[in-house]
Amino acid sequence: MLFEMLAAGANAAPQNKFGFAEALQAGGAISYSVVTILGVMSFGSFFILFTKWWDQSKIIKQGATQLSAFWSAPSLREGVAKLDKNSAWRQIVEDVLQAESQHGQLTNALDAHDWLHGNMARSEASINARLAAGLPFLATVGATSPFIGLFGTVVGIYRALIAIGIAGSASIDKVAGPVGEALIMTALGLLVAVPAVLAYNYLQGRNKSLAEHLSGFSNDVLANVNSKGGIKPARHLAAPAAAAKKA
Repeated sequence: MLFEMLAAGANAAPQNKFGFAEALQAGGAISYSVVTILGVMSFGSFFILFTKWWDQSKIIKQGATQLSAFWSAPSLREGVAKLDKNSAWRQIVEDVLQAESQHGQLTNALDAHDWLHGNMARSEASINARLAAGLPFLATVGATSPFIGLFGTVVGIYRALIAIGIAGSASIDKVAGPVGEALIMTALGLLVAVPAVLAYNYLQGRNKSLAEHLSGFSNDVLANVNSKGGIKPARHLAAPAAAAKKA
């Protein structure tokens, strides 16, 4: 008898009709559309975060491990072989070497320094543009995803008001579903926006730091070319010397 009563009580227990899936189902096509858009935005944000972080880390690692060997070479043409292919550092050196060889073919009297500096600035700009690719998407997600969630919130509140008007009273069973849907949409919009903003600021800061290092490297390369190989940065030459003493 006791077991029958417990079973009857379990069967009579109220079912949860206000979960996430139930809220989406109640919201219909609008709720599903909002969640889908926010999901795509979130996936794109994390994809850009990890891919750009990998690209930045690769450039930083190359600079830390290869520049000392590059500057230890007798000339830029020999040193460029010590840099990885398709790396940002090698691109700058190859561009300046190409510009140096092309300067003699110019018909007008253009100063070699200006010609080399212009080509190096263009090379840096292309690298920085490549590193910044995708960041506008993060900025767009951070700025618009709260409003997309707010759209779902407005629709949920509207549905709650309709339910109140039809029922003639603001009973909890009539408004809990639409209001819960509205709160879920607000939370999802913020959940997508906050990581996108943090990722944008983080990657932008690393890009600025990389741009400074690339600009300094370009100046060192330009000074080396103009001095016919006489000027080399002491900070990179000291590393191999210190390693040789430890050996």
